[in-house]
Amino acid sequence: MTRLRACLVAAAAVTTAAAGTTALVATNAQGATNAATALSNRWYAAAPYLMPTDNNPPDAGAIMDATGLKAFQLAFVLAPNGGGCSPTWGGTSPVSSDTAVQSVINTIRAKGGDVSVSIGGYGGTKLGQACSDPASTAAAYQQVITKYGLHAIDFDLEEPEYENTAAIHNEIGAAKILQQNNAGLYVSVTTAGTADGTGWFGKQMLLEAKSQGFTPNNFSIMPFDGGFSGAASQTSALTNFNSILQSTFGWDQATAYAHEGFSGMNGRSDTGEYFTQADFQTVLNYATSHNMDRFTFWSLNRDRQCSPVDNGGTTSGTCSSVAQNAWDFAKYSVQFAGVTPPTSTPTPTPTPTPTPGTCKTAWSSTAVYTQGNEVSYGNHNWVAKWWTQNEVPGASQWGPWQDEGSC
Repeated sequence: MTRLRACLVAAAAVTTAAAGTTALVATNAQGATNAATALSNRWYAAAPYLMPTDNNPPDAGAIMDATGLKAFQLAFVLAPNGGGCSPTWGGTSPVSSDTAVQSVINTIRAKGGDVSVSIGGYGGTKLGQACSDPASTAAAYQQVITKYGLHAIDFDLEEPEYENTAAIHNEIGAAKILQQNNAGLYVSVTTAGTADGTGWFGKQMLLEAKSQGFTPNNFSIMPFDGGFSGAASQTSALTNFNSILQSTFGWDQATAYAHEGFSGMNGRSDTGEYFTQADFQTVLNYATSHNMDRFTFWSLNRDRQCSPVDNGGTTSGTCSSVAQNAWDFAKYSVQFAGVTPPTSTPTPTPTPTPTPGTCKTAWSSTAVYTQGNEVSYGNHNWVAKWWTQNEVPGASQWGPWQDEGSC
């Protein structure tokens, strides 16, 4: 995630492992109430990233209503910009005095959803860099878990932090402590993706986890911003990463997939790669058919069409730079969680039925169509909104075909 996140974006000491447990047990009344709202792990695994205070944050409740999404990955918790080992949002807003993010969480939980919190990311100083050891790093993160009554947390370990051996030792050690001290906590570790799975630093991070005897729910890679081109290159990277997990931890293929995750980027990446709805569908099919543990993306802030549609080759933190309906990409996370996204009923219009036009060439299930191609199907003409193959026109309101009227 070099993806725009670089520019858009003193815990009480824990002297024993039991201290973290005490902190959780002594959580405030709100945290105790939140414990009843825990979702299944499948939802935490499907939670897309959302910046709740930056990048023109969308209304989480509206996304839930439109898509059926229940879980959000809130980003990012960092060390203070001025130094110190205490958790902040984006390096500037102390978690201890936060009300803005808490309000977002309250809205999501009131509608039956929940959140995970992501620590790290690409920009800013990470707590693993600022804190002195795994115990103090864990103590800082425990404040976040306790304040918000969390059931899930994400360690986003990437440049430049994952090039710092001491910082990665602190982060992995903290993750292990939190996992031990918070029963049932869903822990994901997200790192950079490369064509061969992950790079040298990513592999060193895996070896650090192995040396500490730490196994999260999943290790997720981000196959973008590294010379990727569509879904085929991403699924190839996921296959290669599976082999790395097998060789590192001594797992068989199925066990490795059960601990593997995908974290994509919707639309245009920072390096000019494009990932469309069709790419997401292909990777989703791969993830579900291989029983992978996680499918997420960066980000919900970007899951809407730029206005006007961007054809100039820019990457935005607030829109995808591809043609889409709002929250198209969130629907793939909903599907991964095992739920069918809702379809809205169009508002009837009293306008008269238009005179049918001439039918275009008939749609074919074997043909490949790209944006702007026109076909006829069911006595209607249709125009492709993006690349598609074997997707029946009109089968889904959120599909690749736009109805041009009867013919």
